[in-house]
Parts: sequence; C-alpha cells; structure tokens
Amino acid sequence: MSLLFPHIEPNNHGFLKVDAIHEIYYEESGNPDGKPVIFIHGGPGGGTYPANRSFWNPEDYRIILFDQRGCGKSKPHACLENNTTWHLIEDIEKIREHLSIEKWQVFGGSWGSTLSLTYAIKFPERVSELVLRGIFMLRPQELKWFYQEGASHIFPDAWVAYENNIPEEERGDYISAYYKRLTGDDESTKLASAKAWSIWEGSTSRLITDQNLIDKTADGHFALSFARIECHYFINKGFFDSETWILDNINEVKGIPVTIVQGRYDVVCPVRSAWDLSKALPEAELKIVEDAGHSAAEEGIIAELVAATEKYKS
Repeated sequence: MSLLFPHIEPNNHGFLKVDAIHEIYYEESGNPDGKPVIFIHGGPGGGTYPANRSFWNPEDYRIILFDQRGCGKSKPHACLENNTTWHLIEDIEKIREHLSIEKWQVFGGSWGSTLSLTYAIKFPERVSELVLRGIFMLRPQELKWFYQEGASHIFPDAWVAYENNIPEEERGDYISAYYKRLTGDDESTKLASAKAWSIWEGSTSRLITDQNLIDKTADGHFALSFARIECHYFINKGFFDSETWILDNINEVKGIPVTIVQGRYDVVCPVRSAWDLSKALPEAELKIVEDAGHSAAEEGIIAELVAATEKYKS
C-alpha cells in the first residue's frame, strides 16, 4: 500500500518565458484555493515526475511543480547558457508572481534542498515552511565524497564504469574531466559520458539497488541534461560566493519552521550535511530514517515527508 496520496492530474499547466532563451514548464494540481507549495526537484537537471504531486493531500494543498532551466519539459533541453543558481532563484520568484501567490511552503530534496535553502535565505518572507530531504549544500567535501573518492569505496562495482570513462591520467579531478567531455563537440563522447555520470547516481541512490532507477538514469535524453547541468553547476561551485555560502547565511532562515528528512545510509548526500545544517538551525526538526538511502521514493523517507506536509497543512 502506497504511503503517498493518490495520483492526480494537473488542473493548470503551461510555459513561462523567463528570458530570451529559456521557457520554464510549470503545473498546478490539487485545490486551487488550498495552501500553496512549490516542489523543487533535484539534480541540478533532474526534472519533475507525476509522482512528485503525491506528497500532499490534494484537498488541502495547491501543488506547484516546475522543471528548472534545461531539463524536464523546459526548453531548450540541456542548455547551460544563462543557467545558474541565481537564475533559478529568479525563476522561482517569477513563478510565484505569475501565479499570484503571497507565501508558500518550499519542499526540496538533494539539489532541491540546496535551492530551497538558497531561496529561503534570499526571500524568507515568502516561505511558510521548509520541508527538506537529503541535504546537499554543495560544499567541496560533499562533491569530493561522491564524485572523486568516498562513495566509490561503498559501491566499487558501480564506480567502475564511471571511472573507466575517464583516462587514467585525468582521474585526479573527475568533475573537470567529465565537464570537458560533456561540453565538447564529439556527440558520441558527450552521450557516453552523460550516461556514465547519470548511471553512477542512479546506482547509488537507494539503500537497495533499483534496476528500474538505473534504467531511467541510463536514458540518453534524461542523462544528457542531468549530467551536463550537474557538472556545469559543480565545476562552478554552485555559483556561490563562498564554499559555505548556505551555512554562512543561514541566520536569514531562522524563524521559518524547518523539517529535515535524511536517510541514514544516504551515500549520495551523506547524513553529515543534514547534521551540520541541524546544528546551525537548532529549532529545525531532524528526522533520520534508519532504513533508507537517498531516494525520495523509499518508504521511510515518504512516511516522514508526508507526516511533515500533513503537520504543516493548516
């Protein structure tokens, strides 16, 4: 039996032109007069899925999903131009203004937690609550753990394909080596590198490896936007002014109710980041799920996320 609310279809959807290049796909579902919530997907470059609508009771919430620049249904696909953290923050505000929403719940996991926290720091008056999962603050140690050395010791079998895609002499900096290939002119190299990068994350995102998830991340169309946009953000250090920008500015968030849901065995975004965030926000509620990894689709993670949205619905 699913812990999510039943599947629903959008009652409004469209594209919002946010600059001369990009059109952002957005949709609304649930109760048009309900409490507004915006779902901020992961990646960067992951896109949204119909199941993302089901973390909220559709009778109580006005549920807004959108695909960030370059991914999902947004256009143009896999585009890196005018694609930075600050562009995305502006896009969230443009969606809020376009939909005439005064204040909303902000819900995000993984890179979605990075963007949710950044948005809340910049626009605290627009955030009623933060519901966060799989905390990622784009610090150097977090990138090194997953993309250079760390998670590779837990999933050496999955690491082989990621490692073998890069010549031995370039393996001292995998992010730079992948970036060169993902932004190069050789289309076959670009696609092979995108798949290797994307499959590595798909192979490690759940406590129990899920072949269906691996197959999804192996899809060429998905992998191209996912890998290119992620690598673009990571080589540019998230476009932040400092390596610890979120924690440096976290006082702006104090006063906003925060729930943090974290899998104990999350190897993509290890629990240490959630712990560090909770220490900086002692009033936040930290829920460590003992039998879960990184994915929002794991039962224990779903249970805590739904409990949070139910708690905040009124």
